[in-house]
This record gives sequence, structure tokens and C-alpha cells, in this order.
Amino acid sequence: MTACNAALAETADVRLEDVHPCATCGARPLGVCADLKGHELQSMACASETVAALPGQALFHEGDPNPFVFNVVEGAVKLYRLLPDGRRQITGFLFQGDFLGLGGRGPSSFTAEALTPLSACRFRRGDFDQLLNALPALEHRLVAMAGDELMAAQEQIVLLGRKTARERIASFLTRLSARQVQLGGAEGRVHLPMTRLDIADYLGLTIETVSRVFTQFKTSGLIQLLPNNDVALPDPEALKALGEGAA
Repeated sequence: MTACNAALAETADVRLEDVHPCATCGARPLGVCADLKGHELQSMACASETVAALPGQALFHEGDPNPFVFNVVEGAVKLYRLLPDGRRQITGFLFQGDFLGLGGRGPSSFTAEALTPLSACRFRRGDFDQLLNALPALEHRLVAMAGDELMAAQEQIVLLGRKTARERIASFLTRLSARQVQLGGAEGRVHLPMTRLDIADYLGLTIETVSRVFTQFKTSGLIQLLPNNDVALPDPEALKALGEGAA
């Protein structure tokens, strides 16, 4: 019997929600494990290991084999691809509770790099597949998260295809604010762990355009630039309307 399985057996008569560290994990309410309880949670913990990365370090690189999937516990990650001529397209930002690895099983199609000090639960794909077969609640949660990811991808297509620079940045700040409120952050305030260049490469703009629009938003009172890469949103509804093309 492995140490993990032994621990599972020893807690047969104990509510794991009361004693297991996964039960108090800040990522759990929004993570793939949100609906798991008791021994389901323990089984998932037994199949995972905790990994850490410093800003600038990659969990994996584009083109490399990647036999793992990840659940972000703390920190932020950027996902990007490089074109042959060196241009970079950032395809997404992940935060606490986000799941990484829903894509194909071949070589990685993008690089996942830590923006901040990062902690994540890592699972071997084979082990995670077994968990999906054994835990219906996990499978249902993953399907729901995949649906949310698809909706976000569709919104990004509209953003890149039809919106102006001002609308793109307004939409970005609005969506980031909503995500950070989900994580317990204050409404009307956004923390930007990414650089202006990262934002530009995500929104299909130049860094000069991003800087110019931030300045315009500041001058017009739509945002206030604060220390430590924080941004206050005095009128979130006006910013949202701008992002939707209604302003």
C-alpha cells in the first residue's frame, strides 16, 4: 500500500473536508476539483504532485512532449506561440483555479510561462484519465470548464476580428476584473501581472498602441493607474459599454 493510499485508509471514518489540505485550497472553489468530496478529493490528491515556478520559468515549451496536465493553485501563467519569424502571439492568461492541458496529446502547441511565483498541481495524463473514469463529478466539472474555455475563445475571435484598439483594451480590463472578483478581489480594481507588451501580444496590438490607449483612458477618467501594477476602474459599466461597442 502506498503512503497516499494508507492515508486514505486511515481517514475512512473522518470527514476529509475537515482535515485534508485540499479542502482549504484557495483554488478549489473555481478549480477542476470543486465538486469533489471526501475520498474523491483524497484520490485526486494521491494522483497529483505540487510543482512551483518562478516568474519567467516555463511549465513546458512549445514543441516539447508534455505528458502532464495542471491545475493552477497560486499565481498567473501566460500561454503563447512563436511564429517562425520570431513574432509572438499570447493566446491566454491563466489564474488560480484554471486548468491547463485540455488540448491535444501530441507535442505542446504553446509555451506556458509563469508571470508570477507559481504553484500548481500536476497530474500525469494517464493518471488523470483514470480519475475521470472513476469520478463522474470530476468529468462533469471538466466538461463545464471546457465549455467556458470555448466561449472565451469565441469572444477572443470577435475581439481580434472586429474590435478597435480602445474596445479591445476595455474588454480586456473588464474581463480581467470579473475574473479577479471571482477570486475574491475588490470590484472596480484590477491587478496586471503581465507587461504592456504581453497585453499587446494578446490583443494583437503594438505596445505603443496599448500605452497610448491606457493614457487616453487615464485622461478621460475611465481608469486610474495605481502603484504595483494595479488599475482602478471608477466606472466599470462605462468601460464595459465601450468594450461592447456601445459607447
